[in-house]
Amino acid sequence: MKNLKVVLLALLVIISAGVKAQSPKLLSLQAFAAKLKQAKEPQILDARSAEEFAQNHIKGAINVDAKAAGYQQKLDALDKDKSTFVYSIANGRSTVLSRELRAKGFKDVEELPGGLANWIGSGYPIISTTKKGVSLSKSQFDELVASSPEVLVDFGSRYCGACKKLVPVLDSLKANKAFSPKVISIEVYDNTSLAKELKVNVLPTLVLYKKGKQVWKKQGFSSTTEVIAATETAKSPLAANNK
Repeated sequence: MKNLKVVLLALLVIISAGVKAQSPKLLSLQAFAAKLKQAKEPQILDARSAEEFAQNHIKGAINVDAKAAGYQQKLDALDKDKSTFVYSIANGRSTVLSRELRAKGFKDVEELPGGLANWIGSGYPIISTTKKGVSLSKSQFDELVASSPEVLVDFGSRYCGACKKLVPVLDSLKANKAFSPKVISIEVYDNTSLAKELKVNVLPTLVLYKKGKQVWKKQGFSSTTEVIAATETAKSPLAANNK
């Protein structure tokens, strides 16, 4: 019995080591950007859909959507010896693609930490095809958050899986007559300049404004209970310190 436990433990160690080997630690955003800039003939792969890619992408990137026709042919056409940089909206599809590339023998694969949302929100440049008049200016946004005594802004994207999980929460808040803040959703893909200026680098991000001033911010998923609690806290005199 003891021998069996030893064998099982050894297998777990081996499996764990294998997983770590397939998923190396990501560079910091600054280190990723620096390495990309210094690389000679970098291969930049956008793992999102063609629709997302058409709206905005990093300069020099090519679209390699795993669900699209010709996906494997695109991978086969790449040079395994060149530095390859991979990204998606966060670190979902890009992680899958990075693992596949390493399994195929690509020698140098780097994944964008936090994805394109982090890249945009941190102020790095992109190629954008958003039409003028569609995106909000900072002044228009300021007017929007000042349009009600309390405003809850949801920064997300229709392409973001984590953002979709937040939709039922927002719907329940809107339907709750006791919930006083006005709920507004901002499509970050249509408002990349605004996301950059407000430093929104994680999707989804919820921000609560009181009289036009930010009093609470939460990156990632938030439950209905958590949002309501934040709203109640914002009503206290100490709310200004709870950002």
